[in-house]
Amino acid sequence: MIIPFLDLKAINSRHAAELKAAAARVIDSGWYVLGEEVKAFESEFAAWVGSPHCVGTSDGLSALTLALRAWKEMGLLKEGDGVAVPANTYIASILAITENRLRPVLVEPDEATFNLGAAKLTAALTPDVKAVLAVHLYGQLAEMPAVAKLCRERGLLLLEDAAQAHGAQIGGIKAGAWGDAAAFSFYPTKNLGALGDAGALTCKDAKLADMVRALRNYGSKEKYQNHVQGPNDRLDELQAAFLRVKLPYLDADNARRRAIAWRYLTEIKNPAVRLPAPPPAPAAHVWHLFVVRVPDREAFQAQLAAAGVQTQVHYPIPPHKQAAYARELGHLNFPLTEAIHREVVSLPLSPVMSDDQAERVIGAINSFQA
Repeated sequence: MIIPFLDLKAINSRHAAELKAAAARVIDSGWYVLGEEVKAFESEFAAWVGSPHCVGTSDGLSALTLALRAWKEMGLLKEGDGVAVPANTYIASILAITENRLRPVLVEPDEATFNLGAAKLTAALTPDVKAVLAVHLYGQLAEMPAVAKLCRERGLLLLEDAAQAHGAQIGGIKAGAWGDAAAFSFYPTKNLGALGDAGALTCKDAKLADMVRALRNYGSKEKYQNHVQGPNDRLDELQAAFLRVKLPYLDADNARRRAIAWRYLTEIKNPAVRLPAPPPAPAAHVWHLFVVRVPDREAFQAQLAAAGVQTQVHYPIPPHKQAAYARELGHLNFPLTEAIHREVVSLPLSPVMSDDQAERVIGAINSFQA
């Protein structure tokens, strides 16, 4: 029997009755856009993250984009300003920067964690860099105590890309509560996944939250009065209702992910497979993805597929090598980032994965011959 990389049907079937009841509640309410479900989810998610404010958005990219755009509207950023961001992130992080006519300043990640570190960030800072976009890649918090301290000292805005890190924390402070603002994605594959596209922004500043609420709704704070030019990037009532069902289960799901990840870290013994470094504290990682590095990726994936184990690659091409950024970034050279993208493979891991399935994955990897 094949071990799926991710079984969304099994993940959501656990909550089928509650999800159907939530859908019926929305249908029966007669209110389908920016209603009570969105308000309730924003309040509940803000409390769970430990952030004063939460604004629901249509997806994670819109949350990132609107945060930067709001800072422009508030006079804190201007066109051409630099935003430091890890070079190995998913392209959405870069898209949010360039969509606002800001300049991405790419930074090589820490080799052990794949995340932004304070030392390399410091070396990349130039006078035109006005903000830092810290990406919590694969579910692990970036080096936030040091990065946040650096941003405070330099007067830099700090935006977290927490799309993959729902619940990761250091010293009791969760992803989404470290920076001036943070963007979350609730794409169905995420640790907290909707049944469609959805996202949210968390922040400390009430003025920023108010600006993002206006921007997501055509730039309107009052009906038919448009204070700024804004898109339609609202969180849907139905998705908010689904997220409210699933949020109370998130801590337990993350605990299960950590248990499987710990088995991988301690029981995979193949020297041809480079494991991720254990996090500094178990809570710092929620293992949205368990990513290994293998020089011969194609052979590795082929042998695991033959053993009935599905894998994926997150991500095969770094942003600066994508055709979309050939003109602006294609000339840049980031050896570590490029090596990471050539070698990474994501293993099956989910809260519905059984111990037997985890054992089969471990056995298949330990049997791999390069």
